[in-house]
This record gives sequence, C-alpha cells and structure tokens, in this order.
Amino acid sequence: MKTLIQGGMIFQNSEFQTRDILLDDGIIAQIGPHIDPTQADQIIAVSGQTVLPGLVDVHVHFRDPGQTDKETVKTGSEASAHGGYTTVCAMPNVTPVPNTPDKLRQMINYNDEQGVISVKQFAPVTYDEHGDQLVDFDGMKKAGAVAFSNDGVGIQTAKTMYDAMTSIAKTGLPLAAHVEDHALMNGGVMNEGSASNKLGLKGAPEVAETSQLARDLELARVTGVHYHVCHVSTARSVELIRRAKADGVNVTAEVTPHHLLLDDSMIQADDPMYKMNPPLRTRKDREALLAGLLDGTIDMIATDHAPHTSADKGHSFNDAAFGITGIETAFPLLYTQLVKTKKVTLSQLLKWMSSAPTAKFNLSNENEIKIGNHANFSIWDLNAPHQIATKDMKSKGHNSPFLGDQVDAQNLMTFANGKLIYQDQ
Repeated sequence: MKTLIQGGMIFQNSEFQTRDILLDDGIIAQIGPHIDPTQADQIIAVSGQTVLPGLVDVHVHFRDPGQTDKETVKTGSEASAHGGYTTVCAMPNVTPVPNTPDKLRQMINYNDEQGVISVKQFAPVTYDEHGDQLVDFDGMKKAGAVAFSNDGVGIQTAKTMYDAMTSIAKTGLPLAAHVEDHALMNGGVMNEGSASNKLGLKGAPEVAETSQLARDLELARVTGVHYHVCHVSTARSVELIRRAKADGVNVTAEVTPHHLLLDDSMIQADDPMYKMNPPLRTRKDREALLAGLLDGTIDMIATDHAPHTSADKGHSFNDAAFGITGIETAFPLLYTQLVKTKKVTLSQLLKWMSSAPTAKFNLSNENEIKIGNHANFSIWDLNAPHQIATKDMKSKGHNSPFLGDQVDAQNLMTFANGKLIYQDQ
C-alpha cells in the first residue's frame, strides 16, 4: 500500500520546505517537492499544513493496571496521538507495581498490545516505590526497561539512593528522580509564599525540592549514573543543575508545560485544577525555568500527564488529588504562548519535545522524518484558533487548568509506526 502525503510543509533544518512524502507500507520511501502521484494507491492532500516529527514524552502516567477509571494504556496512547506524540515513557506507579523482570516484561507486552503509539516502560527503583528494597536492575534492563524511577515519591534515604545509583550506573540506563524531602513538605498543597498565605492553604517550601536535589547531584557525581531530574520547578533547582553540569555531572532535566506557563499568582481561588506536585511556584521561578531551557540547563519538556476522575478532583484544594493532564494540550499551548510570541523558535520547541528526549533516553530515532523510517509524524494546522475543551479530549481525565484557553495549533492527523492512528473529525 503506497500513500502519498501531498503538499505539506515539512519543518527541517530550521525552515519550512514544501514536500511530498511517499509511504510504502508505512515506511517513508521518498521525500521530494513533486512526487509522481500515479504511483500512489492513496493520496492525502495537506497543502498549506505543517508536518512535524513525532513528539516524545518521557514522563506520563497511564494508571493501567490498577486505576483504569482514570486512564488506560489505550486511552492514554490515543490522547498522546491526539497531542502529536508517537513515543511516550510510562511511569511504574501502577497496581501492581512491575517490580520483577517477569512483571515488567508482562507490562511491556501489554503496552505493545494496547498502545496505538510506542509506550515505553519505566521500572521502579525500589520494590514497591517505597522503602529501601532495591529491584533487580540488571534483570529489569534485560526485560526491556527504558529507565528507572520512583516518580511520585522521592527516595528519602541517601544510602538507598547511593546504592541504587551505583547499580543503575552499571546498566547505562537513566535514573529519573522525583526530588522531594517528605520531612520538609509540611503537608503543603501549593507553593509556600504570598499566594498560599492569601488563600489560607498550607505551603510546600522550595527547599523540599532543592535539598534532595543537592544531595542527589553529589551522589550522581560520585557514582557516574545518568541522573535525570523530573519536573524541575524552582529557580534554585535550575542553578543547582547548571552548576552540576559545569562540574561534569551526568545530569539531564525536564520541565513541564504547566511550570513554564503558570505560576502561583494565577491561583485566585480554591481551584483544585491548579493542584499538582511539585506545585506551581513564583513568577521568578517560571522565568528561570524558561531561561534554563534556553541555555541548555534543562534538556527537554515532559508533560507529567496525570489524569484523575472528576470525583478525585471534585474537592477543595486541600483534599483533591495532585496532578493534571497534559499530553493533548502541550504542543498547542507551547506553540501559542512561546513560539507565536517569539520567546522561542519552533526549532527549539521541537528539539525539547522530540529530538532531545530521544537522544538523552537513547530511544529509537524513528520519529525523525527521513527515508527508511516508519511514518512517525503529525500534521498540524498552525493557524486554527480554538478553545481547549473536554469534548475534544481522548484522555479519560479532564483535569486541566487550561480548559477554555485559546490556542492556535490543531492536530489534523498523526501517523505512528507507519499507520494513521489519529485523524481530526
């Protein structure tokens, strides 16, 4: 089956080029300005639309198994395709935790069966993501783990983290850390500061993040592990990572769209849609996060897609669940608020959302639009103003503070592993 994608604008080498793409059984066979249409069995005309490489997210929560009322691998991967993603890495905080090589292998097979895109799988660091019993790191690598993480729970004991880093360094895989000292959180539900005082809510101080980060960076320096910092949220964290990189520490870092675009001053009422962990920090922190992306301190953007039911979010800020969705809204929001406003270029955004996570996590480069690769790309209308609305979402979770926001980018279709798996209706 030969399919001709005709007249799209491919963004390559920092510029738009009008090109046709010929797929032969899902593999890119030709790329050129005028491919003979008579050799195609099917023609998809996309004149004036933009063809972007498949996006990559190294931090998602698909809740499956254990909390399938919130999300499943199937719905989460369908939501990812809607957002233009063709590869994601799922965190292991599911029930049961895939804490042995056999369980992880079963999880990976399940992801392959249920996912409409490539769903890679994290293995946990400790046996049940709590305590100090370490998993079989070498066995987990052989079973297919993409990396290791106890995301959602900071590893509280320095000795446990040191031992984990020492062993994981031998595997060559990344250790992705949620940095949070529980003893310093003070039961906080949002950032500690003037906004929390105004709303009368308990605040979580930034030192709960930065103190554990400082510890881990020193341990990473000693052990040589590839240490990846999840969802960086403070200016001080950016500075600590910057210094560690200058000191030769093998550290990478991610930031979420919500920490780039929102801050605690925007929380004007008891609205649990703004409740996530780490919390939204100050405007100064938000600006430092963007500066960290621009100077290379932060390597990539990851969504921390965390769907919840309306019941879980239908409480006060104090009692509602932490977390928001993000996989469907990330690119439209960032394109509209950062690229269109000329704060960053489209080339930079695609690096942070595709090529950088691919390179840093040693993933397949199949998301690159080049001859010989499977089709892993999406086609966008970058001039299609519309509001973010639940009716358009494929995820089971609709817990987003961005509902109602105006965005300019709309995904028309996504190809993954050579197949058309999302098309706008």
